[in-house]
Amino acid sequence: MYLICGLGNPGREYETTRHNMGFLTIDVLAERLGISVRQLRFKALVGEGRVGSEKVMLMKPQTFMNLSGEAVRLAFEYYRLEPSQLLVIYDDADLAPGALRIRRSGSSGSHNGMKSVIYQLQSQDFARIRIGIGSSGPIPMERFVLGHWTEEERPLLADAVSKAADASLCFIESGLDRAMNLYNTKSEKKAKKTAEKAGEPEGGAAEEKADPGSKAEDVQSEGIKENT
Repeated sequence: MYLICGLGNPGREYETTRHNMGFLTIDVLAERLGISVRQLRFKALVGEGRVGSEKVMLMKPQTFMNLSGEAVRLAFEYYRLEPSQLLVIYDDADLAPGALRIRRSGSSGSHNGMKSVIYQLQSQDFARIRIGIGSSGPIPMERFVLGHWTEEERPLLADAVSKAADASLCFIESGLDRAMNLYNTKSEKKAKKTAEKAGEPEGGAAEEKADPGSKAEDVQSEGIKENT
């Protein structure tokens, strides 16, 4: 069995925000696989189906972002899952818009949802897909991630969500190495071309060398913190 968890915030007002890239990817997967992600279990909306011979659960935690790990832990305990059976999908402001990075393990960087998952599982050794949303620039980070896509971002981010769904299916069917080889390479080339066209430095590749957490801003507002 595989648990595919997309991170995001529940509620219509957050549906098309940059912070909900994980939820949007789950929606695409659900449509492709014919899975209804409407059952409330484990503090999350979940749905079960199959990819070939593999049983799959799609998950959208309903706890708000910084408590996402509670839903993952409850499912882990119920099904007695191993970290190798988990894939987490989420947004990353340290990657260029539309870029994908698939990793076998790693820190949470600046992402509160991933911090919660790692804390609840007491492990960071699980696969993840990071979807680039770009730097916040002069905009405060909490306002940026809870903001809606711009018209310029829309085609890049929609394509990234579709490719993240492709990569998730590849992970289930062919393994993590295959998914990394196919989708990291393609996304890096695309991010490079996009940056060159915009006359900007290659943000994705350069930023990957640094610890993503080094760029994180502490969220000061308690009202916003629960969502970011």
